[in-house]
Amino acid sequence: MCAVIFALNADAQVKQPLAPASERIVVIISVDGLSACYLDDPKADIPTIRRLALEGARADGMKCAMPSVTWPTHTTLATGVHPGKHGVIGNSYWDREEGKSVAFIPDPLFDKDEIVKVPTIYDLASRAGLKTAAICWPASRNAKTLDWTVPDIFPNDLFQKYSTPSLLAEFREENIPFDMQETWCKAPVGGVARDWMYSRMACHVIRKHRPNLLMLHLVESDHVQHAYGLQSPEAYWVCSHSDDRIRDVWEAATAALPGRVTFFVVSDHGFMSYTREIKPNIKLKQSGLIKMNGTKIVSRQVTALGQGGSTFIYVLDKEHRSEILAKLAAEFRDVEGVDLVIEEKDFAKFGMITADKDPRMADLVLSAKPGFSFSDNMTGDAVVTPPGGPVRGSHGCDPAQPTLRSMFVAWGAGIKAGSRVTGMNSTDMAPTVARLMGLDMADVDGKARDEILVK
Repeated sequence: MCAVIFALNADAQVKQPLAPASERIVVIISVDGLSACYLDDPKADIPTIRRLALEGARADGMKCAMPSVTWPTHTTLATGVHPGKHGVIGNSYWDREEGKSVAFIPDPLFDKDEIVKVPTIYDLASRAGLKTAAICWPASRNAKTLDWTVPDIFPNDLFQKYSTPSLLAEFREENIPFDMQETWCKAPVGGVARDWMYSRMACHVIRKHRPNLLMLHLVESDHVQHAYGLQSPEAYWVCSHSDDRIRDVWEAATAALPGRVTFFVVSDHGFMSYTREIKPNIKLKQSGLIKMNGTKIVSRQVTALGQGGSTFIYVLDKEHRSEILAKLAAEFRDVEGVDLVIEEKDFAKFGMITADKDPRMADLVLSAKPGFSFSDNMTGDAVVTPPGGPVRGSHGCDPAQPTLRSMFVAWGAGIKAGSRVTGMNSTDMAPTVARLMGLDMADVDGKARDEILVK
């Protein structure tokens, strides 16, 4: 009976004429790390996502940004440009002057306007007089163009500082336990409770405030696949968990706003399983570019900073930079598990900026083969760990890897039922949403996928 009700409601939704821009409601749910491969995987119990795909539009997958990690990829989804343009170049970067790693994830230091250099879809919507909301969306801290927001930040003090004050009061009345944020962020299985809480927050905002655009980030899919790998029993469980949260929000939105909602289910990246780690800093020690006294670093001409399935190599010795880069490019090509050694001359092909234009950026980027990931660990002598390690999951590597492709499903008002799109990139997401909402999104790397939109 539930399936029949869903189908009838969906049919009415799709046939509903697209409302004027001021009355349109777009909900974007990003399920962190949900590979596109699950959509056609019979082991994945995702009835809500599959029904939305069947009754709406789907892609065979989206090619995500490079590096394929959470902060740059979510910012690409929101802006339609690659990290080299939007400015969130990784989950972290090396501060050459301070000599330390600086984190973008999970928004501990920077406001959105300090790191995102181009307009987001919610910026454009706000400027057009539309109402906007974001729940746990990366790189959105203190965004001035979000009317209702809860940031993707772990500590309670910062979480509450950068949340919309009136929302917290409303959540308290609705018994949504926002003050558990930090506790659940630290708990081994806290992502389950976080997804439950974030989806409840989204349902509340939709029912009470009816924003024209709401963006929601679900997190537990990423956590589980890091621990157990792609298409593991645990990964299939978390697919079902994520689908349940999507169902909750879909039911709330369509009940509150029948015929007016457009729903997008997407992800920021997929996953690859691995059992072996590559430790570039060990290689740099062996090459004499990092010198240590016991466990203490005495000096370094170069350092490596991991981005999961890729790693950033920073040359700190400016005088010998060219020679060092040439030497390292040759040496890392011979390291087992390294798939790509990306030199500066090829950065633009991957949507990355060069260090002369942005000193936060690396001088060389390595990408891992399937079965491998990178570690910043400097202990031991092995550059590559031996076979037989536990199966875990990673992302961050070349997004051309098939299982790194991210999910894209669209359903509802303005979406052409039964349509399918091929060759989609994550840079196409924001321009497509902008077209649907009647907004002009210029100077983007992607394009609006008009083939899924009702003319």
